[in-house]
Amino acid sequence: MPGERDLTKLLSGMKPQLNPGRYVFATLPGSRDVPSGVRPVATVAEDEGLTLVVPQEEADRAGLGYDYVAAWITLRVHSALDAVGLTGAFATALADAGLSCNVVAGFHHDHLFVPYEQAEQAVVILNALSGQSD
Repeated sequence: MPGERDLTKLLSGMKPQLNPGRYVFATLPGSRDVPSGVRPVATVAEDEGLTLVVPQEEADRAGLGYDYVAAWITLRVHSALDAVGLTGAFATALADAGLSCNVVAGFHHDHLFVPYEQAEQAVVILNALSGQSD
C-alpha cells in the first residue's frame, strides 16, 4: 500500500505514539562498527562518523558519549516519502511551543525525537494539531 500524500489526511491520521524509554544520539568516529549489545533504532552515516540513535542504557553500557536525551514519538500514519507539508506542520507546532524536534523518516512512518522531559507536552501538541485538521 502506498503512503499517504494528502496533508489533511496525514495530519488527521498522525496518531502520535510515545515509545517507552530514553534515547540518545551518539557518534562513532570514522567507520567503526556498532559496539556489541548496542541496537540502534536509527543510524546516519556522516563524514565525521556514524551517528547512532540508541536507548540510553545501551549507550551507557557501551561507554558511548552523548549530550541529548530524547523521547521517541512515532507518527502512526503511513506517510509517503515525497509527501509535502507534514514535517513543516508538526515542526512548526512544536517550535511554537518552544520544543526542539529531531526527525527520522522511515519507509512507513516519521519518528520524532523530542527532549525527554517534554515528551508528554509534545504528544498533547501533536494530538491537538491532528484534531485541527479534521
